Amino acid sequence: MTTTQPTSTKQDILEYLLRNGQATAGDLAENFGISPQATRRHLKDLELDGLIEYASVQNGMGRPQHIYKLSRLGRSRFPHRYDDFALSFLDTLVETVGEQQFGEILKKQWERKGLEYHHRIGAGTLKERVTRLMEIRLEEGYMAELHTVEEGEGVEKYILAEHNCAISEVAESYPSVCGHELEMFALVLPDCKIDRTHWLNHGEHRCGYLIQST
Repeated sequence: MTTTQPTSTKQDILEYLLRNGQATAGDLAENFGISPQATRRHLKDLELDGLIEYASVQNGMGRPQHIYKLSRLGRSRFPHRYDDFALSFLDTLVETVGEQQFGEILKKQWERKGLEYHHRIGAGTLKERVTRLMEIRLEEGYMAELHTVEEGEGVEKYILAEHNCAISEVAESYPSVCGHELEMFALVLPDCKIDRTHWLNHGEHRCGYLIQST
């Protein structure tokens, strides 16, 4: 993935997509008065940077048309105060219900998240399920990767690595927010043993989980 800072035109495209929700390359070329070729180059750069994504729509007998929109990462480039609100809310929650009850609420939230993941992942081989789990975490901003450690008859081992924490600011102030992740993953993959191998909260460069078939 490239890390080039968006040029003025690229930033204009991002802001247009933020305001309008979606657009075709033709829409953008017409709006900004630039050539279709230049527009496609800008869109390709933004796609490589992970800031936009597209869906292909078939119109009649012609070639499919790409409809572009901001990705989760693209939206994160614009100012927001979600983390401040979340931290303020958690501060208020702790003051209101106390530390013990707060911990129980967090546990319930992770259980709910685990059941949601389990439903979205569905049935399949372990490899299919851990791949889908990785894809879901990637969608949520965790910059997840899946590595096969061992795959053979009778045993399967995978490392789920997450190079970015989507809730990092919250986790820094409330490390216990991440404390139930292993229990959550156990709900998602009940036929597996899961161990934490790395943790951003411990100063490491990623979070990592060893997933083993049982």
